[in-house]
Amino acid sequence: MSELIKDIKPKTRAFRLFQKYMLNKYFITVALFMVWMTFFDSNSFLVINEMNGEISKYEKQLAYYKEEYQKNDEFYKKLMNDKQEKEKYARENYFMKKPNEEIFILVVDSTQLKKTP
Repeated sequence: MSELIKDIKPKTRAFRLFQKYMLNKYFITVALFMVWMTFFDSNSFLVINEMNGEISKYEKQLAYYKEEYQKNDEFYKKLMNDKQEKEKYARENYFMKKPNEEIFILVVDSTQLKKTP
């Protein structure tokens, strides 16, 4: 191929620069290496970029769960140290009651909610 290009007597400067740099074996080697590393290698730039995206997603999840842990830990400490807080939590979530007390649980029919405009 380079013999065919050498046979053509180029008159333009751009063609001479192309012939000088683009047909250089070192340039071709580096260009092929860059293409290989970008697209085909198991540790390519695209794979690394995708993994960095996953890492950032997991770091966000970690921050969320740390925040939730802090909230639950504070609630647990407050619940374990305060008798009134325990009673309130038991009444709201487990429908516990005091002696001689009645509890009324109101249930809304979900089909009636859909029919109302």
